[in-house]
Amino acid sequence: METRGTSRRELLSYSMSDSNTTDCTNPSTFILLGIPGLEAAHVWISIPFCTMFAIAVLGNLTILFIVKTEPSLHEPMYYFLCMLAVTNLILCTSTLPKMLAIFWFNSKEINFSACLTQMYFTHCFSVMESGICVAMALDRYVAICDPLRHSTILTNPMVAKMGLAVVLRSSIVVLPFPFLVRQWPYCTTNIIPQPYCLHIALAKLACADTHVSTFYGLFVTFCVMGLDGIFIAVSYTQILRAIFSLPTKDARLKTFETCVSHLCVILAFYIPRFFISLMYRFAQNVPLHFHILIANVYLLVPPMLNPIIYGVRTKKIRVRLLRLLTHKGA
Repeated sequence: METRGTSRRELLSYSMSDSNTTDCTNPSTFILLGIPGLEAAHVWISIPFCTMFAIAVLGNLTILFIVKTEPSLHEPMYYFLCMLAVTNLILCTSTLPKMLAIFWFNSKEINFSACLTQMYFTHCFSVMESGICVAMALDRYVAICDPLRHSTILTNPMVAKMGLAVVLRSSIVVLPFPFLVRQWPYCTTNIIPQPYCLHIALAKLACADTHVSTFYGLFVTFCVMGLDGIFIAVSYTQILRAIFSLPTKDARLKTFETCVSHLCVILAFYIPRFFISLMYRFAQNVPLHFHILIANVYLLVPPMLNPIIYGVRTKKIRVRLLRLLTHKGA
């Protein structure tokens, strides 16, 4: 209760400032509060976030460099991994620099258009990451269930077409969000009680009927990304059937190990995603700062974990990285 009271008082104090509410019907800027109720700890909170951000950027850039410079890694699975690395880089760099500016320099203002751009990129690349997980599941399905045709089905042009389809789908699906947000009036406040712009946060500020936008957000979450999850589940059902039909235990374990990295990436992405989406819409009694912390962790943990998972679990990447670190590589 005290945390909520603190948040409301800060929201009120910002709302009374002429510089922040010159025209709330069509605001030129929004105010990002960071993590309301934990302002005194912003500098300390920034340390783990900055560390995770640095690991995510360094790890994903390393994956891209290793795959580019190692000819033996020029295969569909690693091409999809590069797509995932680029997506993770854009996803975390679209939010973390501004978040750290809030934590370190109290730079809370964000231009209306910049807020919409940040919102679009965050949602677009989240959907894109889901699509890449589907493409990687398809790669594992073909590699295990129809290995003799893997090289003829997943050719380089086919991988490029799949990547293009993932990009176009995410770009088009998320495109209505900024248009819906732009047309709303904001007659109460322009203060966003979190460190970056999201569709659901802006919808809560609008003093208009946002049911269409809310339903569309649920459609994207459950129909688009939910269908991705179903497709992945079906793919892995067939993969597990093929694995358990192998004659020896060693063969089953060796084949299953080729899927472990992808399964870890899927779990790191989908479980927090659905938990946060449901929490935002239905868990009204959860403290605001808990909402914000969990959402921030969700944005950073998958980009940080993905290169670590593939670097540790994939022998070719691990060997190439060790050669690079010991200066024995070409």
